Amino acid sequence: MSMIVNIDIGGTFTDFFVSQDDGTTHLTKFPTTHYDLSVGFLKGIKALAKMNGQNMTQFLNNTDSVRYSTTIGTNALIERTGPKLGMITTAGFEDTISLGRSRSWADGLSSKENKDMARINKPKPLISRDMIVGVRERVDSFGNVISPLNREEILEKLQILVDRGAMGFVVCLLWSFMNPDHERMIKEVIEEEYPEDFLGSMPVTLSSDVSPKSAEYTRFITTTVNAYIHGVMAAELNKLGVELRDGGYKKPLVLVHNTGGMKKVSRTRAILTHNAGPVAGLHGALTIGQVYQADNIIFTDMGGTSFDIGVITGGRLKTYDFIPVIDRWRTNIPAIEVKSIGAGGGSIAWVNELMDNSLEVGPHSAGSMPGPACYDQGGTLPTVTDADMVLGYLNPDNYLGGKMLLDPDLSHQAIKEHIADPLGIDTIEAAIRIRKIVDARMGQEVFNEVALKGHDPRGFILFACGGAGATHVCGFAPYLQVDKVIVPNYSPIFGAYGASTVNCQQVWEKSRSMKIFQWNTQSYSQDFDNFNDVVNTLKDNAIRDLRLEGFEEDQIKLRLELDMRYGMQYNLTRIVSPHINIASDQDFKEICDKFTELYAAIYTPEATFPMGGINVESFFLTAYVETIGQTIQQFELKGENPSDSSLISTRPAYWSSKSDFIDTPVFAFSKLEAGNKITGPALIEAKDTTYVIEPEWQFSLDAFHNTILDRI
Repeated sequence: MSMIVNIDIGGTFTDFFVSQDDGTTHLTKFPTTHYDLSVGFLKGIKALAKMNGQNMTQFLNNTDSVRYSTTIGTNALIERTGPKLGMITTAGFEDTISLGRSRSWADGLSSKENKDMARINKPKPLISRDMIVGVRERVDSFGNVISPLNREEILEKLQILVDRGAMGFVVCLLWSFMNPDHERMIKEVIEEEYPEDFLGSMPVTLSSDVSPKSAEYTRFITTTVNAYIHGVMAAELNKLGVELRDGGYKKPLVLVHNTGGMKKVSRTRAILTHNAGPVAGLHGALTIGQVYQADNIIFTDMGGTSFDIGVITGGRLKTYDFIPVIDRWRTNIPAIEVKSIGAGGGSIAWVNELMDNSLEVGPHSAGSMPGPACYDQGGTLPTVTDADMVLGYLNPDNYLGGKMLLDPDLSHQAIKEHIADPLGIDTIEAAIRIRKIVDARMGQEVFNEVALKGHDPRGFILFACGGAGATHVCGFAPYLQVDKVIVPNYSPIFGAYGASTVNCQQVWEKSRSMKIFQWNTQSYSQDFDNFNDVVNTLKDNAIRDLRLEGFEEDQIKLRLELDMRYGMQYNLTRIVSPHINIASDQDFKEICDKFTELYAAIYTPEATFPMGGINVESFFLTAYVETIGQTIQQFELKGENPSDSSLISTRPAYWSSKSDFIDTPVFAFSKLEAGNKITGPALIEAKDTTYVIEPEWQFSLDAFHNTILDRI
């Protein structure tokens, strides 16, 4: 029996989801071991093997694929634990990453932090100025060599960087995305001078490989970030690969990408692993949404550290982040847009003395170590989980299916000491305020994310995922006025489930400006060859890449997306091209019509201006092989009334609409059957989450064992 193992490492918990070829699934979660991520990783693998009645070696021998959403690279960037890098650039442009752009002061900061002008600081570059050297060379905007590159100068500047301690090299030359020959020449020289058997391997990262797009600042930064996290990831993943092989796993480790796909470790650019877990979750929501014929979905995932938000429209993941910011760095990777804010179960509540003692929740988190105060692992600061404990929503003896025992007295003590006493209120009132603040913040952020993209949230289905999603969705859903909420059966480990649904794919991109509708003649371009040359180059690279993954050419599907704009505009709009290659001016017309249609939908028809000309600025070719996902099991519908055995106890819980604690029925999720309905107030305890059903809501378990929440 073969299996696919999917792992998603979060800030607080590491989630595991296993699907077998007979339809059987297993899931579990363990606290993330930040000191060594492989420790929590292997604990989960051993637990899954035990669930399957096997030892670890037997389990891994029967595993076809291990798919991994990792935060290794992101953590290295935040903690600044990457290697010392040297940069080689075009002479005269050595200060590009230091100067940055005016927005670099604000990139990666919250709106609140941006308003605090007295404390805001420009981020310190990942490569210090003394580790950046320039070489005399020049390629023009058409890719023509104006000034050739001298080998002796490369050797001279290379020696300077090595003497200063460089452990890797970033090569970023002007216009290299039009002609990469000079960058490739520098790489050849470095690899000749420092082969792997001499002083170890010194990785060389070329901007023409990582980010073959215009705009040198974002291209330089994207390449630098990729090189910075590459070294740390390589060491961690090599270690993990050795441990898996020793345990009996013989296949390549697969990494999930923020482009919505996955690739082998050996063929993955490090920067594409950033935020991969939430993107995988968004893909999982798309997969489950197809069962309900839902084209418009709001995806939310409330974990221990963050609250992730994604939007699906028209049944596709088509919203790319216009300016993906990783930590404090503006990049240009083709990542699916998922917004994350610091609002999770571990988010710390605190009193802001600088703002008239206002109560704040987040963005800082207690993480997994020490965690919320009730974890009894040394944490003393109050969190959202502690507020939920004080209000009676969580069972201290049945947290994570009983794997963790919580101490409610520590929650009371932390909230009293740090919130209630400074504000002059009682502990219960402080817990109520913590919960209301975090729910309001999440609801407002979700509303903004949907409404500011031109959509009405009331026309969407809300997905509530993550370990704390079911606990808080009745609190933030009213801000959206949605008709239906779905809490998937796999919601506590939804990032890991989502990894099981993604395709093997890669996005190949290239900047090339061309006018496909001429403003002066009001006619469509006849330059088909220029367009097709770019596409065919990307197509050749993409097909070769996926063939190296082990797929045949007839399995590979292609999708072309274009960044387009009206003449003289700055901002770009990305469309899915109706044609891969161009054979006539009618094909260009259909591309322009698609652009105008999308532009009108976003900015209103009055904003369209085709008379000003229409340009294509960048090409994005997605090559993918569709994954045969886990079949969603369907159950026979039973009666609406739950069985007597499903009601396991009652306990006092606070309900805002009643303004009091009420003795509330507690149900066991595992004993509920498809078709059962429960009207709030109620608490439903599952293995890895707790459903908090407010008095105005009705819970029902549908034929797929997904929870449907309807507001009464």
